[in-house]
Amino acid sequence: MNQIEVEQALRAAAGARQAGQIDRAARLYGDVLTKAGEHPVALNALGVMALAAGSFAQAAILFRRALAVDAAAIDLWLNLATAHRHQDDAPGERSALAGALRLDQRHFMANVRLAELCERSGDASGAAERWRGVLAMAPLIEEPTPAMAAMFAHARSFVEQQQAGFAAAVDADLAPVRASHSVGARRRFDASIDHLLGRRQIYPNVCAGLHMPFLPADEFFERRHFPWLDQLEQATEAITAEYLALRGRHEGEFKPYVAMAPGTPANKWSPLDNKLDWGAYHLWRNGERDDEACARCPRTTELVEALPLARIPGRAPTVFFSVLEPGAHLPAHTGVSNVRAIIHLPLIVPDGCTFRVGGDTRTWRKGQAWAFDDTIEHEAWNRSTEQRAILIFDVWNPHLTTAEQELLAEFYPIADRHGYAAPDDAGS
Repeated sequence: MNQIEVEQALRAAAGARQAGQIDRAARLYGDVLTKAGEHPVALNALGVMALAAGSFAQAAILFRRALAVDAAAIDLWLNLATAHRHQDDAPGERSALAGALRLDQRHFMANVRLAELCERSGDASGAAERWRGVLAMAPLIEEPTPAMAAMFAHARSFVEQQQAGFAAAVDADLAPVRASHSVGARRRFDASIDHLLGRRQIYPNVCAGLHMPFLPADEFFERRHFPWLDQLEQATEAITAEYLALRGRHEGEFKPYVAMAPGTPANKWSPLDNKLDWGAYHLWRNGERDDEACARCPRTTELVEALPLARIPGRAPTVFFSVLEPGAHLPAHTGVSNVRAIIHLPLIVPDGCTFRVGGDTRTWRKGQAWAFDDTIEHEAWNRSTEQRAILIFDVWNPHLTTAEQELLAEFYPIADRHGYAAPDDAGS
Protein backbone atom coordinates (compact mmCIF):
# COMPACT_ATOMS: atom_id res chain seq x y z
CA MET A 1 0.00 0.00 0.00
CA ASN A 2 1.19 3.46 -0.79
CA GLN A 3 0.31 6.44 1.42
CA ILE A 4 -2.82 7.32 -0.54
CA GLU A 5 -4.09 3.76 -0.35
CA VAL A 6 -3.41 3.64 3.38
CA GLU A 7 -5.39 6.82 3.96
CA GLN A 8 -8.27 5.51 1.83
CA ALA A 9 -8.32 2.24 3.77
CA LEU A 10 -8.27 4.08 7.12
CA ARG A 11 -11.19 6.27 6.02
CA ALA A 12 -13.14 3.23 4.89
CA ALA A 13 -12.44 1.48 8.20
CA ALA A 14 -13.49 4.53 10.18
CA GLY A 15 -16.69 4.77 8.17
CA ALA A 16 -17.45 1.11 8.86
CA ARG A 17 -16.94 1.68 12.59
CA GLN A 18 -19.30 4.65 12.59
CA ALA A 19 -21.88 2.54 10.73
CA GLY A 20 -21.62 -0.18 13.37
CA GLN A 21 -19.94 -2.61 10.99
CA ILE A 22 -17.36 -3.68 13.54
CA ASP A 23 -16.22 -6.87 11.84
CA ARG A 24 -15.69 -5.09 8.52
CA ALA A 25 -13.83 -2.25 10.25
CA ALA A 26 -11.56 -4.79 11.99
CA ARG A 27 -10.78 -6.49 8.66
CA LEU A 28 -9.95 -3.15 6.99
CA TYR A 29 -7.66 -2.11 9.86
CA GLY A 30 -6.07 -5.56 9.74
CA ASP A 31 -5.41 -5.14 6.02
CA VAL A 32 -3.59 -1.86 6.74
CA LEU A 33 -1.37 -3.62 9.26
CA THR A 34 -0.71 -6.54 6.90
CA LYS A 35 0.08 -4.45 3.88
CA ALA A 36 1.54 -1.25 5.38
CA GLY A 37 3.14 -2.51 8.59
CA GLU A 38 2.57 -1.21 12.13
CA HIS A 39 0.37 1.85 11.70
CA PRO A 40 -0.49 3.74 14.93
CA VAL A 41 -3.93 4.88 13.75
CA ALA A 42 -4.99 1.36 12.85
CA LEU A 43 -3.53 -0.09 16.03
CA ASN A 44 -5.21 2.54 18.17
CA ALA A 45 -8.58 1.98 16.48
CA LEU A 46 -8.33 -1.76 17.02
CA GLY A 47 -7.36 -1.14 20.64
CA VAL A 48 -10.41 1.10 21.20
CA MET A 49 -12.61 -1.58 19.62
CA ALA A 50 -11.07 -4.18 21.94
CA LEU A 51 -11.84 -1.94 24.94
CA ALA A 52 -15.45 -1.68 23.82
CA ALA A 53 -15.62 -5.45 23.54
CA GLY A 54 -14.18 -5.95 27.01
CA SER A 55 -10.93 -7.43 25.75
CA PHE A 56 -8.77 -5.25 27.97
CA ALA A 57 -5.56 -7.28 27.81
CA GLN A 58 -5.74 -7.35 24.01
CA ALA A 59 -6.42 -3.60 23.97
CA ALA A 60 -3.30 -2.98 26.07
CA ILE A 61 -1.20 -5.03 23.63
CA LEU A 62 -2.50 -3.01 20.69
CA PHE A 63 -1.90 0.35 22.39
CA ARG A 64 1.65 -0.66 23.30
CA ARG A 65 2.28 -1.64 19.68
CA ALA A 66 0.97 1.75 18.56
CA LEU A 67 3.22 3.53 21.07
CA ALA A 68 6.22 1.61 19.76
CA VAL A 69 5.60 3.46 16.49
CA ASP A 70 4.38 6.82 17.83
CA ALA A 71 5.44 7.40 21.45
CA ALA A 72 4.65 11.13 21.18
CA ALA A 73 0.88 10.57 20.92
CA ILE A 74 -0.60 11.47 24.32
CA ASP A 75 -3.96 9.90 23.47
CA LEU A 76 -2.26 6.52 23.02
CA TRP A 77 -0.81 6.74 26.53
CA LEU A 78 -4.22 7.66 27.94
CA ASN A 79 -5.87 4.76 26.10
CA LEU A 80 -3.23 2.40 27.45
CA ALA A 81 -3.93 3.74 30.94
CA THR A 82 -7.64 2.99 30.40
CA ALA A 83 -6.86 -0.59 29.41
CA HIS A 84 -4.77 -1.09 32.55
CA ARG A 85 -7.46 0.53 34.69
CA HIS A 86 -10.05 -1.96 33.48
CA GLN A 87 -7.65 -4.75 34.46
CA ASP A 88 -7.19 -3.28 37.97
CA ASP A 89 -3.53 -2.87 37.09
CA ALA A 90 -2.65 0.27 39.07
CA PRO A 91 1.13 0.14 38.37
CA GLY A 92 0.47 -0.24 34.66
CA GLU A 93 -2.04 2.63 34.69
CA ARG A 94 0.36 4.85 36.62
CA SER A 95 3.17 4.07 34.17
CA ALA A 96 0.96 4.93 31.18
CA LEU A 97 -0.19 8.21 32.73
CA ALA A 98 3.43 9.04 33.51
CA GLY A 99 4.17 8.55 29.82
CA ALA A 100 1.49 11.10 28.91
CA LEU A 101 2.76 13.59 31.50
CA ARG A 102 6.32 13.26 30.26
CA LEU A 103 5.01 14.78 27.05
CA ASP A 104 2.91 17.48 28.74
CA GLN A 105 2.95 18.00 32.51
CA ARG A 106 -0.12 20.23 32.23
CA HIS A 107 -2.25 17.83 30.19
CA PHE A 108 -5.66 18.22 31.81
CA MET A 109 -7.08 14.70 31.49
CA ALA A 110 -3.77 13.04 32.34
CA ASN A 111 -3.73 14.96 35.63
CA VAL A 112 -7.39 14.16 36.30
CA ARG A 113 -6.79 10.46 35.66
CA LEU A 114 -3.70 10.41 37.88
CA ALA A 115 -5.59 12.19 40.69
CA GLU A 116 -8.34 9.59 40.44
CA LEU A 117 -5.78 6.77 40.45
CA CYS A 118 -4.04 8.14 43.55
CA GLU A 119 -7.38 8.51 45.29
CA ARG A 120 -8.44 4.93 44.43
CA SER A 121 -5.05 3.64 45.58
CA GLY A 122 -5.29 5.36 48.97
CA ASP A 123 -2.51 7.84 48.21
CA ALA A 124 -4.27 10.87 49.75
CA SER A 125 -1.21 13.13 49.57
CA GLY A 126 -0.57 12.32 45.91
CA ALA A 127 -4.25 12.72 45.06
CA ALA A 128 -4.43 16.12 46.75
CA GLU A 129 -1.32 17.29 44.89
CA ARG A 130 -2.80 16.26 41.54
CA TRP A 131 -6.25 17.65 42.34
CA ARG A 132 -4.61 20.99 43.19
CA GLY A 133 -3.03 20.96 39.75
CA VAL A 134 -6.41 20.23 38.17
CA LEU A 135 -8.02 23.08 40.12
CA ALA A 136 -5.25 25.42 39.01
CA MET A 137 -6.21 24.69 35.40
CA ALA A 138 -9.96 25.01 36.00
CA PRO A 139 -10.13 28.77 35.19
CA LEU A 140 -8.83 27.98 31.69
CA ILE A 141 -12.01 26.05 30.94
CA GLU A 142 -14.53 28.71 29.91
CA GLU A 143 -17.70 26.59 29.86
CA PRO A 144 -17.28 23.45 31.97
CA THR A 145 -19.87 20.73 31.49
CA PRO A 146 -22.03 19.70 34.48
CA ALA A 147 -19.83 16.60 34.83
CA MET A 148 -16.69 18.73 34.94
CA ALA A 149 -18.27 21.11 37.46
CA ALA A 150 -19.07 18.14 39.68
CA MET A 151 -15.48 16.90 39.28
CA PHE A 152 -14.08 20.30 40.31
CA ALA A 153 -16.38 20.35 43.35
CA HIS A 154 -15.08 16.90 44.32
CA ALA A 155 -11.49 18.05 43.82
CA ARG A 156 -11.99 21.10 46.06
CA SER A 157 -13.65 19.02 48.74
CA PHE A 158 -10.91 16.38 48.64
CA VAL A 159 -8.11 18.96 48.84
CA GLU A 160 -9.81 20.77 51.72
CA GLN A 161 -10.34 17.56 53.67
CA GLN A 162 -6.78 16.39 53.08
CA GLN A 163 -5.42 19.81 54.08
CA ALA A 164 -7.56 19.87 57.21
CA GLY A 165 -6.39 16.41 58.20
CA PHE A 166 -2.76 17.31 57.57
CA ALA A 167 -3.11 20.55 59.54
CA ALA A 168 -4.74 18.76 62.47
CA ALA A 169 -1.95 16.19 62.58
CA VAL A 170 0.75 18.87 62.41
CA ASP A 171 -0.93 20.94 65.14
CA ALA A 172 -1.27 17.92 67.40
CA ASP A 173 2.35 16.88 67.05
CA LEU A 174 3.64 20.45 67.39
CA ALA A 175 1.53 21.23 70.47
CA PRO A 176 4.08 20.09 73.09
CA VAL A 177 7.01 22.06 71.67
CA ARG A 178 4.78 25.08 71.00
CA ALA A 179 3.65 25.04 74.63
CA SER A 180 7.25 25.37 75.75
CA HIS A 181 7.55 28.79 74.08
CA SER A 182 5.60 32.01 74.64
CA VAL A 183 3.19 33.31 72.03
CA GLY A 184 5.57 36.19 71.32
CA ALA A 185 8.59 33.93 70.90
CA ARG A 186 6.87 31.73 68.36
CA ARG A 187 4.95 34.52 66.56
CA ARG A 188 6.89 34.31 63.30
CA PHE A 189 7.06 30.53 63.39
CA ASP A 190 3.30 30.25 63.91
CA ALA A 191 2.67 32.64 61.03
CA SER A 192 4.94 30.62 58.74
CA ILE A 193 3.13 27.36 59.58
CA ASP A 194 -0.29 28.97 59.17
CA HIS A 195 0.80 30.23 55.75
CA LEU A 196 2.11 26.81 54.76
CA LEU A 197 -1.20 25.26 55.83
CA GLY A 198 -3.23 27.83 53.92
CA ARG A 199 -4.68 29.43 57.05
CA ARG A 200 -3.29 32.89 56.50
CA GLN A 201 -1.66 35.13 53.93
CA ILE A 202 1.72 36.81 54.36
CA TYR A 203 1.39 40.48 53.48
CA PRO A 204 4.32 42.52 52.11
CA ASN A 205 5.00 46.20 52.55
CA VAL A 206 3.18 48.22 49.90
CA CYS A 207 4.50 51.78 50.00
CA ALA A 208 2.96 54.57 47.93
CA GLY A 209 6.07 56.64 48.63
CA LEU A 210 9.56 55.89 49.93
CA HIS A 211 10.16 52.20 50.63
CA MET A 212 13.07 51.45 52.93
CA PRO A 213 14.33 47.99 51.91
CA PHE A 214 15.49 45.16 54.17
CA LEU A 215 13.24 46.13 57.12
CA PRO A 216 11.18 43.33 58.67
CA ALA A 217 7.60 43.47 57.41
CA ASP A 218 6.05 43.27 60.89
CA GLU A 219 2.28 43.59 60.98
CA PHE A 220 2.19 44.54 64.66
CA PHE A 221 5.59 45.44 66.08
CA GLU A 222 6.79 43.69 69.21
CA ARG A 223 6.07 45.77 72.28
CA ARG A 224 9.66 45.53 73.49
CA HIS A 225 10.65 48.06 70.81
CA PHE A 226 8.55 50.72 72.55
CA PRO A 227 9.40 50.73 76.28
CA TRP A 228 7.49 53.99 76.77
CA LEU A 229 4.11 52.43 75.93
CA ASP A 230 3.51 51.72 79.63
CA GLN A 231 3.87 55.41 80.41
CA LEU A 232 1.51 56.31 77.59
CA GLU A 233 -1.11 53.80 78.71
CA GLN A 234 -1.00 55.12 82.27
CA ALA A 235 -2.14 58.47 80.93
CA THR A 236 -5.18 57.04 79.15
CA GLU A 237 -7.72 58.64 81.48
CA ALA A 238 -6.09 62.08 81.25
CA ILE A 239 -5.95 61.90 77.45
CA THR A 240 -9.54 60.66 77.29
CA ALA A 241 -10.68 63.57 79.45
CA GLU A 242 -9.06 66.05 77.05
CA TYR A 243 -10.65 64.30 74.09
CA LEU A 244 -14.09 64.46 75.70
CA ALA A 245 -13.57 68.14 76.47
CA LEU A 246 -12.86 68.75 72.79
CA ARG A 247 -16.04 66.92 71.85
CA GLY A 248 -17.99 69.09 74.24
CA ARG A 249 -16.50 72.49 73.35
CA HIS A 250 -15.12 72.15 69.84
CA GLU A 251 -17.31 69.50 68.22
CA GLY A 252 -17.43 71.44 64.98
CA GLU A 253 -13.65 71.36 64.61
CA PHE A 254 -13.52 67.62 64.03
CA LYS A 255 -13.05 67.22 60.29
CA PRO A 256 -13.56 64.34 57.84
CA TYR A 257 -10.34 62.37 57.59
CA VAL A 258 -11.05 61.61 53.94
CA ALA A 259 -11.37 64.77 51.86
CA MET A 260 -10.72 64.16 48.17
CA ALA A 261 -10.33 66.92 45.61
CA PRO A 262 -13.42 67.66 43.51
CA GLY A 263 -13.49 65.54 40.38
CA THR A 264 -11.61 62.63 41.91
CA PRO A 265 -12.84 59.42 40.24
CA ALA A 266 -14.95 57.15 42.41
CA ASN A 267 -12.82 54.77 44.47
CA LYS A 268 -12.88 52.76 47.68
CA TRP A 269 -12.72 55.98 49.75
CA SER A 270 -15.72 57.62 48.06
CA PRO A 271 -18.25 56.42 50.69
CA LEU A 272 -16.18 58.26 53.37
CA ASP A 273 -15.36 61.35 51.31
CA ASN A 274 -16.06 64.56 53.26
CA LYS A 275 -18.06 62.63 55.85
CA LEU A 276 -17.54 62.42 59.57
CA ASP A 277 -17.97 58.65 59.55
CA TRP A 278 -14.20 58.85 59.99
CA GLY A 279 -13.46 62.08 61.77
CA ALA A 280 -10.19 63.58 63.01
CA TYR A 281 -8.92 66.34 65.25
CA HIS A 282 -5.22 67.02 64.57
CA LEU A 283 -2.64 68.24 67.06
CA TRP A 284 0.14 67.78 64.50
CA ARG A 285 -0.31 67.17 60.79
CA ASN A 286 2.49 66.31 58.40
CA GLY A 287 5.08 67.65 60.81
CA GLU A 288 3.25 70.93 61.51
CA ARG A 289 2.22 71.57 65.13
CA ASP A 290 -1.20 73.18 65.64
CA ASP A 291 -0.47 75.38 68.64
CA GLU A 292 -4.12 76.20 69.33
CA ALA A 293 -5.14 72.54 69.22
CA CYS A 294 -2.20 71.55 71.42
CA ALA A 295 -3.10 74.27 73.94
CA ARG A 296 -6.52 72.68 74.30
CA CYS A 297 -4.92 69.32 75.12
CA PRO A 298 -1.90 70.21 77.30
CA ARG A 299 -1.48 66.84 79.00
CA THR A 300 -1.72 64.91 75.71
CA THR A 301 0.71 67.32 74.08
CA GLU A 302 3.19 67.04 76.95
CA LEU A 303 3.12 63.25 76.82
CA VAL A 304 3.45 63.01 73.06
CA GLU A 305 6.25 65.57 72.79
CA ALA A 306 8.32 63.48 75.20
CA LEU A 307 8.14 60.47 72.89
CA PRO A 308 10.55 59.58 70.03
CA LEU A 309 8.25 60.89 67.31
CA ALA A 310 9.20 60.50 63.67
CA ARG A 311 10.36 64.01 62.83
CA ILE A 312 10.50 64.60 59.09
CA PRO A 313 9.99 68.17 57.90
CA GLY A 314 6.77 68.42 55.94
CA ARG A 315 5.91 64.75 56.63
CA ALA A 316 5.88 63.77 60.29
CA PRO A 317 4.83 63.61 63.00
CA THR A 318 1.09 63.44 62.67
CA VAL A 319 -0.87 63.26 65.92
CA PHE A 320 -4.65 63.20 66.01
CA PHE A 321 -7.79 61.91 67.68
CA SER A 322 -9.44 59.45 65.30
CA VAL A 323 -13.19 58.87 65.54
CA LEU A 324 -15.16 56.11 63.85
CA GLU A 325 -18.91 56.50 63.85
CA PRO A 326 -21.20 53.48 64.45
CA GLY A 327 -21.21 51.13 61.48
CA ALA A 328 -18.16 52.73 59.84
CA HIS A 329 -15.69 50.58 57.93
CA LEU A 330 -12.28 51.71 56.72
CA PRO A 331 -11.53 49.62 53.60
CA ALA A 332 -8.32 47.66 53.21
CA HIS A 333 -5.50 50.07 52.36
CA THR A 334 -1.78 50.71 52.77
CA GLY A 335 0.24 53.77 53.77
CA VAL A 336 3.03 55.79 52.23
CA SER A 337 6.33 54.75 53.79
CA ASN A 338 7.56 51.95 56.03
CA VAL A 339 10.01 54.26 57.82
CA ARG A 340 7.27 54.95 60.37
CA ALA A 341 5.44 52.91 62.99
CA ILE A 342 1.88 53.94 63.79
CA ILE A 343 0.75 54.00 67.42
CA HIS A 344 -2.85 53.49 68.51
CA LEU A 345 -3.97 54.32 72.04
CA PRO A 346 -7.64 53.33 72.43
CA LEU A 347 -9.68 55.82 74.46
CA ILE A 348 -13.34 54.98 73.93
CA VAL A 349 -13.97 51.51 72.54
CA PRO A 350 -17.42 49.92 72.54
CA ASP A 351 -17.78 46.23 71.79
CA GLY A 352 -17.50 45.29 68.12
CA CYS A 353 -14.55 47.47 67.15
CA THR A 354 -11.79 45.53 65.41
CA PHE A 355 -8.64 46.25 63.44
CA ARG A 356 -6.83 44.01 60.94
CA VAL A 357 -3.22 44.38 59.85
CA GLY A 358 -2.24 41.76 57.28
CA GLY A 359 -3.28 38.40 58.67
CA ASP A 360 -3.69 39.55 62.29
CA THR A 361 -7.08 40.90 63.44
CA ARG A 362 -7.32 42.41 66.93
CA THR A 363 -9.90 44.10 69.09
CA TRP A 364 -9.14 47.54 70.51
CA ARG A 365 -9.17 47.65 74.32
CA LYS A 366 -9.23 50.91 76.21
CA GLY A 367 -5.76 51.85 77.44
CA GLN A 368 -3.97 49.03 75.58
CA ALA A 369 -1.70 50.56 72.95
CA TRP A 370 -0.06 48.90 70.01
CA ALA A 371 2.30 49.76 67.15
CA PHE A 372 1.91 48.58 63.57
CA ASP A 373 3.30 49.06 60.07
CA ASP A 374 0.67 50.89 58.03
CA THR A 375 2.29 49.94 54.71
CA ILE A 376 0.94 46.45 55.32
CA GLU A 377 -2.68 46.15 54.22
CA HIS A 378 -5.02 47.07 57.08
CA GLU A 379 -8.66 47.91 57.70
CA ALA A 380 -10.96 48.84 60.58
CA TRP A 381 -14.54 48.29 61.69
CA ASN A 382 -16.90 49.86 64.20
CA ARG A 383 -19.74 47.37 64.35
CA SER A 384 -21.21 48.94 67.47
CA THR A 385 -23.91 51.59 67.99
CA GLU A 386 -21.50 54.07 69.60
CA GLN A 387 -18.47 56.16 68.59
CA ARG A 388 -14.99 54.68 68.79
CA ALA A 389 -12.15 57.10 69.62
CA ILE A 390 -8.39 56.54 69.67
CA LEU A 391 -5.24 58.64 69.72
CA ILE A 392 -2.99 58.02 66.71
CA PHE A 393 0.58 59.19 66.08
CA ASP A 394 3.68 58.06 64.27
CA VAL A 395 7.18 57.27 65.48
CA TRP A 396 10.20 55.92 63.67
CA ASN A 397 10.16 52.33 62.54
CA PRO A 398 12.10 50.64 65.38
CA HIS A 399 14.32 48.76 62.94
CA LEU A 400 15.83 51.96 61.52
CA THR A 401 19.27 53.01 62.69
CA THR A 402 19.94 56.49 64.05
CA ALA A 403 21.96 57.21 60.93
CA GLU A 404 19.00 56.26 58.72
CA GLN A 405 16.68 58.50 60.70
CA GLU A 406 19.04 61.44 60.27
CA LEU A 407 19.46 60.78 56.55
CA LEU A 408 15.71 60.56 56.01
CA ALA A 409 15.13 63.82 57.88
CA GLU A 410 17.61 65.51 55.53
CA PHE A 411 16.34 63.85 52.36
CA TYR A 412 12.77 65.11 52.32
CA PRO A 413 13.52 68.86 52.49
CA ILE A 414 16.12 68.43 49.75
CA ALA A 415 13.68 66.42 47.62
CA ASP A 416 10.93 68.98 48.16
CA ARG A 417 13.21 71.81 47.04
CA HIS A 418 13.70 69.95 43.77
CA GLY A 419 9.99 69.34 43.15
CA TYR A 420 9.43 65.96 44.77
CA ALA A 421 5.68 65.29 44.85
CA ALA A 422 5.15 62.72 47.55
CA PRO A 423 1.79 61.04 48.19
CA ASP A 424 -0.23 62.85 50.87
CA ASP A 425 -0.67 60.78 53.97
CA ALA A 426 -1.36 62.04 57.44
CA GLY A 427 -1.37 58.76 59.25
CA SER A 428 -3.45 55.62 59.31
